[in-house]
Amino acid sequence: MSTANTPGKRRYSKGFQAASALLQRQIREVGEQRGFAVTRLLTHWADIVGADTAAICRPANVSYGRGGFGATLSLLTTGAQAPMLEMNKEKIRERVNACYGYAAISRIRITQTAPTGFAEGQADFAHAPRKAEARRDPQAEAAAREAVAPVADAGLRAALEALGHNVLSARRNIRN
Repeated sequence: MSTANTPGKRRYSKGFQAASALLQRQIREVGEQRGFAVTRLLTHWADIVGADTAAICRPANVSYGRGGFGATLSLLTTGAQAPMLEMNKEKIRERVNACYGYAAISRIRITQTAPTGFAEGQADFAHAPRKAEARRDPQAEAAAREAVAPVADAGLRAALEALGHNVLSARRNIRN
């Protein structure tokens, strides 16, 4: 009898796993508590409804009626954006149903709220802006280049030069 097919035994994979695979069960459980059977709706909201619409609203929950015929998707938005969102409700419903693969959502309810949500300190789902490139210190660059000049391998020399520049720049910033 093979040990791989024995009930109660878990087969562990060797090697690395993607972080999404490690967290998939927890994300699914949290999504299901809010009514999201398809967590892709939460994680890929901007891809589903478009960047312009995703910038002015976010999905709050999906509630299912007693009869079981279609669900209601609740969207959070600010008061100023609600009329624009109201005009696009049908387009949003079509795109969300395309994500589900069938007509899961029959109604969309728009809830006007503060820009940060119902409570203070809630996370914003917008992507963080890119950090500005740090200014290069010419003295640190020259010192790092001089220190790694004897290294023959070009790739290793470039990596060591970047490391040396970062270390020398950090030391100068501490002294100042």
